[in-house]
Amino acid sequence: MSTRFSTTTSAVPAGLVLALVGELDSSTAPAAQEAIRRLTLRAGDRLIVDLARLEFCDSSGIAALIAARSLAGRAGATIALAAVPRHLGKVLGLLGLADLFTTLPNADHT
Repeated sequence: MSTRFSTTTSAVPAGLVLALVGELDSSTAPAAQEAIRRLTLRAGDRLIVDLARLEFCDSSGIAALIAARSLAGRAGATIALAAVPRHLGKVLGLLGLADLFTTLPNADHT
């Protein structure tokens, strides 16, 4: 798969927005995992994972999303996925993971 992938993190009043951009697959998931490990969340924060510009996500990417959820939970924070691409929403549903995440229409709903 491609290695076109990047992350950005920004602070918002509710907590943090982590934007995942490009193709999240086995070759780029380590970069996503590292970005997740670097997040500093506090109890009561909300981590919003912005997927508006995510073009592809395989099982490695889904594992990264689950890792982000675990990190938020350990910190006493919550997590929401914003702008979930249709293909990823279907996969999460098929895997029985859709209920693990709150979803938002976009990252502006903080």
